[in-house]
Amino acid sequence: MLHSNERRETSIVGKTMELGIADRVALVMGASRGIGRGIAAVLAREGARVAIASRSQERIETAATEINGEVLPFVADTADPESLDALASEVAGKLGPVEILIANTGGPPFGGSLDHGLEEWQDAYRSLVLAPRVLIDAVLPGMRERGWGRIVNVGSSSTREPIPGLNLSNSHRMAAVGFLKTLSREVATDGITVNTVATGRFATERLAGSDGSMEPAEAAARNEVPAGRLGQPEEYGDLVAFLCSERAAYITGTVIPIDGGLLHSSF
Repeated sequence: MLHSNERRETSIVGKTMELGIADRVALVMGASRGIGRGIAAVLAREGARVAIASRSQERIETAATEINGEVLPFVADTADPESLDALASEVAGKLGPVEILIANTGGPPFGGSLDHGLEEWQDAYRSLVLAPRVLIDAVLPGMRERGWGRIVNVGSSSTREPIPGLNLSNSHRMAAVGFLKTLSREVATDGITVNTVATGRFATERLAGSDGSMEPAEAAARNEVPAGRLGQPEEYGDLVAFLCSERAAYITGTVIPIDGGLLHSSF
C-alpha cells in the first residue's frame, strides 16, 4: 500500500508541463533503462524528438518501441569516447541537429579509495569525463550557431557528499562538474545552459544490484531518505525536462540535487 505522500506524488506523473520543447531534438545517452529511459520518456511526452542511445542494440530498440512519442534508437558506448564523435551526425541525419544533450554515462565499479588499479581509474575517466566532453564538442558548434541549447549531465549526490564505497564515482564525477561549470560560463551568452543533476537514490537496476535486490534498497530508503521512499525515473525526467525548457533559460552552471532530502549539506 502506498503512503499518502506517495499517492499524491505519483498521481502527477505523466502530466504535460508545457515547457516549450516540442519538436526540439534531444539525444539521451544510457537510455535503455533506469534514469536515462525515464528522462527520454518525459522528453518524448513533452513533444521532443528523442534519440536514445545505449551500447545494447536489443535493449535500446526495445525501449524505443515502448516509449510513447517520436523516439529513435542508436547504438553507442560511452565507455569508448572516440566512437561517440560520429553519433551527433548520425542523429542529425535522421532527426535533425541535436539541441538537447543528456550526458548519462552510468556508474563505475564499487570500491574504496585504493581498491582499483590505474586501468579502472582510466576507464572511469573515459566514461564520466571524456565521453561527455566528446559529445559536447560534437553538438556545441550547432547550438552556438542557432543561439539555443541545453546540456544536462546526469551526476551524483557524491559531488556534494562523497559516498562510501564509490571512490571512482566520487572522484571523476567531481572532475566532470568542474569541466561543465567552466563550460557554462563560456557559452551562457550563446543561449546555452549547462547543468548537472546530483542523483540520490532511485529505483533502478544499478541500485538493486548494489543492494542485492530492490527490496533492501526500498527498506533502506524508508529509514534513511527523509521522503521515505526511492525516487522514480520519471520524476527525475520531470526535473531534467524543466532544465531543458524555455522557462529555465536563466539556470546554468548549477548542480541541482534530486534526492528526497537525503543530502545533509546545504551547499
